[in-house]
Amino acid sequence: MAELVPFAVPTGSDKTLLVWELSSGPTAEALQHSLFTVFSQFGLLYSVRVFPNAAVAGPGFYAVIKFYSARDAYRAQKACNQKQLFQKSPVKIRLGTQHKAVQHNALALNSSRCQELANYYFGFNGWSKRIIKLQDLSDPEEETENEDMVAPLQRQSLKFFCALEVVLPSYECRSPGVGMAEEPLDNLEEGPLSLLMKRKKTQKLAIQKAMTDAFQKLQIVVLESGKIAVAYRSCEEVTDARTEEELQDLIQADSLECRGPLRSLSCLGF
Repeated sequence: MAELVPFAVPTGSDKTLLVWELSSGPTAEALQHSLFTVFSQFGLLYSVRVFPNAAVAGPGFYAVIKFYSARDAYRAQKACNQKQLFQKSPVKIRLGTQHKAVQHNALALNSSRCQELANYYFGFNGWSKRIIKLQDLSDPEEETENEDMVAPLQRQSLKFFCALEVVLPSYECRSPGVGMAEEPLDNLEEGPLSLLMKRKKTQKLAIQKAMTDAFQKLQIVVLESGKIAVAYRSCEEVTDARTEEELQDLIQADSLECRGPLRSLSCLGF
């Protein structure tokens, strides 16, 4: 059965592993590094968090590990449960049961997380972004010629709008996104260098927001064979859970007509 991996913070216990009976010898930071090294072999990790045991449980630690893919979490649990891994005693690992989560309630990944997920599934050269418009909205459009000569330091804030598209050439897919960012200014304290730095920061933030918006319209379709397809969502009201029949219809060769809010694009290797 195919699995949908959205560009959203992983939700659902089927993507979460609980690891306990971790040794009390290493520090929490050392355990976190060791756990990341072991479990990242099974798939991309969203987070690895290590906590000290409750007093009644005795010395030691437990960890909560989140995967983007429920399939990767399942494989990791089967392979590592009751194994020593990086310590002398075996660890215990429990995988939560799968449940249906409402997609539009999930939190969007920030732009750096979106890029990490895209790099993992599509490759570093498998996607790109194209900025269509980056506009300074700090001043009203109806300014007079004299108002154009007013010093930038008198602006109350910096505001930028960005429109771009995320391009996936192998899938013949382009996903548009928009973003706006605003940075307040202190008229009395802002100097030319500070203004320049804030301007660059605001531009960057607008681009990041537009990228996040563009990625939210995409979902990664992971086939049982390991091949990857891309699904484009034309509206926000899409659920994370799909029946097997719906997914099979979704990933048919090359291009399909829109099935409600979800449209499949080409599949690599098909």
